[in-house]
Amino acid sequence: MSALIKSSLARKVVMALSGLFLVFFLGQHFVINVTSVIAPDTFNSWSHFMGYNPLVQYVLQPILIAGVIIHFVMGFVLELQNRAARGVKYVSYKGSANAPWISRNMLISGAVVLAFLGLHFYDFWLPEMAYKYIESNPEDATRYHEETVHKFEPFWRTVIYIISFVLLALHLLHGFASSFQTMGVNNKYSSAIKTFTKVYAIVIPAGFIFIALYHHFNQITH
Repeated sequence: MSALIKSSLARKVVMALSGLFLVFFLGQHFVINVTSVIAPDTFNSWSHFMGYNPLVQYVLQPILIAGVIIHFVMGFVLELQNRAARGVKYVSYKGSANAPWISRNMLISGAVVLAFLGLHFYDFWLPEMAYKYIESNPEDATRYHEETVHKFEPFWRTVIYIISFVLLALHLLHGFASSFQTMGVNNKYSSAIKTFTKVYAIVIPAGFIFIALYHHFNQITH
């Protein structure tokens, strides 16, 4: 039993650390993407740097992909472990009286976010790999803004992105704060950290939604 508890705790710590890493990347990703609205030339410059810098491509990018895989695998493993530990379903389950909807459905929101990441890779990462390594095109530091804007032209894709970011916000509302709790952060800064995680969980996904809507409607009006 002791070994099982330690194993479960280790998985939770790994999930928390990978989650915090992904939250950091999300913020960095937003900072770059929002420039596509306010400063297209800056967006092109930063995107070109991220796309061709060896450290980013051959070190940070594999770490990011590994972080995504580890986080979601640990999430599924812990959910299965929790269900097995419960053994049988409660005779009477009172839904939100036992736990908030968000915490009860982290697996669902996580699965949707994972599916969204698959779409995001299909929309941006795969074309980038094909452009550079399969088609062997020359470097073009001015192509990124136009390519990004074009992705949000179809209304259906814009809607998918919006729904995905809403679910990401719900996932972060519980998961971001829980990561700090898992890491044992319980001091005078706990209240401030909890507030920060809530603000972050709402503002960053809302910012991504704004970017998607801006590029979609900006193409309609022009």
